[in-house]
Amino acid sequence: MKKVLLTLLFAWPAMTMTAQPVQGGLFADTLGIKVYQLWGTHAQRGYAQGYLTGDRITDLIKNYVKPSFGAYYTTARSVVSSGADIVIPAEYAQEAQSVIDGMNAAGMNPQNYDAVDIEVANSMLDVGNVLDKKLMMGNGCSTLMSWGDATLGTDLDGKAICSRHMDWTISPVLYNNNTVIVHFPTEADERPWLLIGYAGMMSALSGVNQDFAVFQQMMSDMTIQGLHNKQYEPIWMTLRKALEKTDYNNDGQSNVQDVRSALADRTTGFADAFIITAMGTNHPVDSLVAMVAEITPTAPTHTYRYNDFPDSIPGDNLYAANYRIKRNNAMNFCSRYNAIRSHIGDGTLIGTALNWELMRDYSHQSTNMQFMQYGPESDLLRLSVYGNGKPAFLNDSVDFHLSQIYANVLNGAKESRPPDLTVFPNPCRDRLDIRQVPAGDYHVTILDAGGKVVYASIRYLPGTIGRFTLDNGIYFLRIVSDSFQSVCKMRVTR
Repeated sequence: MKKVLLTLLFAWPAMTMTAQPVQGGLFADTLGIKVYQLWGTHAQRGYAQGYLTGDRITDLIKNYVKPSFGAYYTTARSVVSSGADIVIPAEYAQEAQSVIDGMNAAGMNPQNYDAVDIEVANSMLDVGNVLDKKLMMGNGCSTLMSWGDATLGTDLDGKAICSRHMDWTISPVLYNNNTVIVHFPTEADERPWLLIGYAGMMSALSGVNQDFAVFQQMMSDMTIQGLHNKQYEPIWMTLRKALEKTDYNNDGQSNVQDVRSALADRTTGFADAFIITAMGTNHPVDSLVAMVAEITPTAPTHTYRYNDFPDSIPGDNLYAANYRIKRNNAMNFCSRYNAIRSHIGDGTLIGTALNWELMRDYSHQSTNMQFMQYGPESDLLRLSVYGNGKPAFLNDSVDFHLSQIYANVLNGAKESRPPDLTVFPNPCRDRLDIRQVPAGDYHVTILDAGGKVVYASIRYLPGTIGRFTLDNGIYFLRIVSDSFQSVCKMRVTR
């Protein structure tokens, strides 16, 4: 084994790369997180997702979704198919079918799953509660949002930041399939967005666009079975609509009020009791920055909380875990809520690090599957996941640049090769210099001879991208920008 330091000094590869067989590709693979970019129509993006991740989707349905429902699975399929209790929006039904088409084309559907299986996987909580079968154990998820006066005097200087725990029953099928899907729609009324979840997801349990993020949490202190014949829209699909529509409420702005409008349009409420958190960029009007919605199947179906509500969290901060606060003025503070309000002080001087640490130290659970931080004005998406027998908050995190993720670097890249470019030494022993690439921002990926990604950069280049332990052998260094995509073959020797 040899540590090879790759220093990018305006680099350029020397051979071209084959075109993508579908409208999507692997953007990054690091710390147990695979990031895919998909582009095109709903049908094209669905096909790409199925083609690229079909084996993992099969694993999720076979070993997690179906066992979660057990003997109820056939009934769950019927609930989705009938449309009386749960309604799948037409564009997502089309996308689900395209996922299956992609899986079939890639030879990754040995169980012969169909679009209904994909739809059930993306509406598990809703279908489960209509059947009076809770599928998630324990209190799930929590979020701390800070902005304005809360972040003044820190590295954020008034900018918004939020940290979010996604808590779920521990399952190897889930923690081995952490997936981020970045969507680049070509529909005129849609915009880029991404979901943080698992293979097979096409809806937003945790979702982010370039202006705001939205997260679903359980309302664990309230048990209400979903009513029949209400044609509930799955909560994750409603949240996707808010993220994906260019301006959901047509007010000329992109902020958390788009989330509120998407929720409010479902006038009968939702099939289960949920808490929704949403945060965007800083704004003089606090209700445009951050919001907590408490959603249930029965009246009052929609309750919205902003930071002017006396929830005992001071300043420009909003926190939510899994109990009702504003709905019917419940003010039901759980242990995590009390821990945050006991340690947040006067709610000021909360920078990027402190926002993360407050959640890490005082709002965690052992079932923490994903821990994330979103800073829309800081160009930041931070993510850690469950692994090595440890919950996400105890594991290392990886920082992604939102601007780079949303650059769609894999789509439409041109192949070009300026003269007098060199990669040396090649073979390399413990240092590789790649020179004479035109100035710009690049995404760098290292693949082994079998095409497996062994490293993907997440920072702007040029500059040192890291130190790697690589076996002897052949590798491919892929460099992509908004103007080209190409690959350089390299050999590592001791």
